[in-house]
Amino acid sequence: MKLIVGLGNPGNDYNFTRHNSGFLALDFYAKLHGLSWEPHPKFDAIYLKDGDSIFIKPQGYYNTSGIPVRAYQNFYKILLENILVICDDFNLEFGKLREREKGSAGGNNGLKSVIQELGTENFPRLRIGTGNDELRHKMGDVDFVLSRFTPEEKAHLPEVLKEVSARIDKI
Repeated sequence: MKLIVGLGNPGNDYNFTRHNSGFLALDFYAKLHGLSWEPHPKFDAIYLKDGDSIFIKPQGYYNTSGIPVRAYQNFYKILLENILVICDDFNLEFGKLREREKGSAGGNNGLKSVIQELGTENFPRLRIGTGNDELRHKMGDVDFVLSRFTPEEKAHLPEVLKEVSARIDKI
């Protein structure tokens, strides 16, 4: 069994924001594969199942994302190496992807929560670059991660999400 987690914030106010790159990636994957999301209130997540993979979008806020990850991991007895967390990273150039088998949170509060709840940094993660240094310096970090993509970035987003989907298919 595999668990694929997209990090983001629930609610329409956060749709298409940089911080919701994990949600966007899983929504794109679901649409590409004709899959539908279902609520799972017991675990505070929206989920879908495809073969031996469970995909979740935690429905608490970003910095509490680890709680449903731990709940699914415990309930389904999922091995740490079979959990993939997909999140944004404003330190990476827009569109660049970085995969790691383990590592620190690197300042990402969603990853911090997952690490805290699982009690380890030893799980795979895929970071989606949302960086735009000029805009980030104008806005500050908090406003930047909650901002929407520029028209130029939005035009390239499908290419980025297609690559994320291809990587999910390989696991």
